[in-house]
Amino acid sequence: MTEESSQAPSIEELIETITELTAYRERLYDDVVGLGKKLRLSQKKIDTTIKEHPELTRIDAILTQLKVQRDTQESQA
Repeated sequence: MTEESSQAPSIEELIETITELTAYRERLYDDVVGLGKKLRLSQKKIDTTIKEHPELTRIDAILTQLKVQRDTQESQA
């Protein structure tokens, strides 16, 4: 199984993964904002928490990488 096609995900798989990860990111974002509001944090503090949230940051980086990979594969197709 050293063929490139068997190792690289298909465009459809990339799109599905991007869609699912985006939905997860939105739920996590909403949870963080909701919790901040329940704790009556200022909007500035909520924004800072979101900006520094390690899981949100990691998801954003992965989404960027997946989108680049999708775009690259689409341009080669």
